[in-house]
Amino acid sequence: MMTLVTTNGLSSMTEAGTAVPRSGEAIRVLVVDDHVLYRRGLELVLGQEADIDIVGEAGDGHEAIRRTEELLPDVVLMDVRMPRRSGIEACTAIKELVPSTKIVMLTISDEESDLYEAVRAGANGYLLKDVPGEQIADGIRAVSTGQSLISPSMASKLLSEFALMIKRHEERPAMPVPRLTERELEVLKLVARGMANRDIAKALFISENTVKNHVRNILEKLQLHSRMEAAMYAVREKLLDLPE
Repeated sequence: MMTLVTTNGLSSMTEAGTAVPRSGEAIRVLVVDDHVLYRRGLELVLGQEADIDIVGEAGDGHEAIRRTEELLPDVVLMDVRMPRRSGIEACTAIKELVPSTKIVMLTISDEESDLYEAVRAGANGYLLKDVPGEQIADGIRAVSTGQSLISPSMASKLLSEFALMIKRHEERPAMPVPRLTERELEVLKLVARGMANRDIAKALFISENTVKNHVRNILEKLQLHSRMEAAMYAVREKLLDLPE
C-alpha cells in the first residue's frame, strides 16, 4: 500500500486510490531510469492505463532535463541514482526550467538523506520501487492534481528528518519570518495536516479557488517550491502540534 500525503500532509494520511483522475486529455508522462528493462516494464504497465500517456523516456538525469524541455510532460517519473547526473540534480533543474511539471522519484533508495534532498529539490512524490504498478499509476494521478505522495516505509523517516531539522534551527539566531496573513496561516496549517484543497475550503467556508490562491501566495512569500516544503516549514516553525 502506498501512502498518499494529500497536499504534503504530515499527521493525516490517506490511502492512494482516492486520487481523482484528471478529466480530458491523458496525463503525459516521461519515464527516467538508467535500467532499460525497468523502463520497459513501467511503460508496459502504465501503457494499459487509458488516462496515462508515456510520451518519452531517458536513461540519466542529463537526458531527463533535455527531454523534459523538449516534451513538456505533465509528470516525470524518475530514479534517484543515475549516471552523468542524478535524479535529484535533474529534479532541481527541471523545476527551474519547467516549473509546471510534477516529479515523482521512483527508487530503491530508502536513505533519509535522499528523501530529504528530493523534497528540497521540489519533488512532488517519493516512492520505492517495490510498490505495485497500479499504485504507481495512482501516484501519477495524484501528483497531476496537485497532491503529493510518499511510500509508507518512508513516512516515519520523513518525520525523523523534520525532528532533526527543527533541532538544527533551534540553535540558530532568529530570522525575520515572512509575514503571512491570518487566513494564510490557517491554510498553511491545514495544508501541513494533509488536507486537500476542497477539504480546506469546507473547513474555512471559502471557495476552492480561493484556497488555491492562498496556497500560491504562501509558496511565493516563503520562497518554497512545493506544498511538501510548506509542510516542512510549518513543522520547523512549530505552527502545529505534532505527537512526541
